[in-house]
Amino acid sequence: MQVETFLEHTAGRYPDKAALVCGGRRWSYAQLESDCNRLAHALLALGVKRGDRVAVCLDNCCEAVVAVFGILKAGGVFMMVNSTTKAEKLAFVLDNSRAVAMIASGRKLASLAREMRRPPANLHTVITTGPADEPPFAGGKCVGWGEAMERHAPDVTPPHKSTIDLDLAALLYTSGSTGQPKGVMLTHRNMVAAIDSITTYLGNTQDDVILNVLPLSFGYGLYQVLMAAKFGGTVVLEPSFAYPHAILRKLVEERATGLPLVPTIAAILLQLDLTHYDLSGLRYITSAGAALPTDHLLRLHELLPTTKIYSMYGQTECTRVTYLPPDQIDIRPGSVGRGMPNEEVYLVDARGRRLGRGSSGELVIRGSHVMKGYWELPEETDRALKPGPLPDEKVLHTGDLFRMDEEGYLYFTGRKDDIIKSRGEKVSPREVENALCSHPEVAEAAVVGIPDAILGQAIKAVVSRRRGSWLGEQELLRHCACRLENFMVPQVIEFRDVLPRSGNGKIDRLGLLRNQPDSLCIAECEPVLEVPVIR
Repeated sequence: MQVETFLEHTAGRYPDKAALVCGGRRWSYAQLESDCNRLAHALLALGVKRGDRVAVCLDNCCEAVVAVFGILKAGGVFMMVNSTTKAEKLAFVLDNSRAVAMIASGRKLASLAREMRRPPANLHTVITTGPADEPPFAGGKCVGWGEAMERHAPDVTPPHKSTIDLDLAALLYTSGSTGQPKGVMLTHRNMVAAIDSITTYLGNTQDDVILNVLPLSFGYGLYQVLMAAKFGGTVVLEPSFAYPHAILRKLVEERATGLPLVPTIAAILLQLDLTHYDLSGLRYITSAGAALPTDHLLRLHELLPTTKIYSMYGQTECTRVTYLPPDQIDIRPGSVGRGMPNEEVYLVDARGRRLGRGSSGELVIRGSHVMKGYWELPEETDRALKPGPLPDEKVLHTGDLFRMDEEGYLYFTGRKDDIIKSRGEKVSPREVENALCSHPEVAEAAVVGIPDAILGQAIKAVVSRRRGSWLGEQELLRHCACRLENFMVPQVIEFRDVLPRSGNGKIDRLGLLRNQPDSLCIAECEPVLEVPVIR
């Protein structure tokens, strides 16, 4: 089965049912299917072939949803790109994936094109939503969204494209330890298996209405749309959680039954008086992306006693791994649960030997939802996918360390590498360090993650300035904001005369966490979040 068949089958069963609510408009399943077919025909007419990669760089909007299914219907591979991605990183992703087409807002594309050193080598087509001030790239084809949907626009399902479940459906880029993003290859089979498992343990039905404020460029947000297409539910898609009271009013108005959130959103909800809203219809809340603080989990459970709360853990490489059943929250609130349906999880020691219950080690995942590998990175792939219990089988070594109790419940204890998990996103310290060091007054910089009750981990930068420099934290933050996605900009900047080093001359990252600053101040900076002061 292919991912797009979820939409096709559901549109056949419930053509008049609401599929998507977004931007003041409502789409029935029949309307959404029609729009996705139109875009698929447009992509085919514009030269997209089976297996071609197509980038989608949009905020949460109806066009982003149509793009995902339209690309799949054309036989392509969709790539969700955060709309705040800067030109240099976007150019790398487009060139590395050899993307042939891109869908983005006209102004965004024009801005990126001016900042890129050269056009992406393989990009022959761009589709722009909204007005474009100028053609984004010299040469190639540039088509407006409305023109694409009308000119090449039969609303019937495109001819059979020979895609099978072993073909790629998505290429999702995530931070790598080298500082360069790496593309996670997910096949149709991987994604269908994950969707089947998640919707099984959540008990989703066609009566569910999911209110989603999470970006579709974030796997957790993306899967809300894919899951709903499978079980015939409705997705109320909002651009962000910037206005919490408006979101809560929307949740009540639309009678939402499901609310996916990350710890940042949970922390904001707990600052509000939820008694002003009738949330009795909210059947479940899910939390993933980062560990939800135990206190927050228990307080949410107390405030919403009739709402089931699922604490979950996952990775881009396999979408979801574990969930804690709601009836276990009071018993073991610090746990992320056990493996989900149709999956096996276990721990191994430093030599890769399997461990029993009551032990601690690296988490290993076995299941059909495990990625195919990293795009054109065979060494990275071999480090993550290693031989499993059966001949010729590969299992995912997550790089995450857990403790497993005697009943098989897992408790996260740390990571083997230095990747930071902030706001549910993976952040490469190297990438942030490169941005810091590109400032002419920075001599050296190191980045570490520090515990944070809201973000999971906050990004801390320790910086030494060039001799004679009086570089300040606000100027350095502005410099970073021009070069990094908003979730990568440090929340804490500490200036030091000298960075601590280990015996081999490398920067001592543990020393950065352990030692106090030796001469200069610590600058606490506002985190760059789409979350204003509560009104």
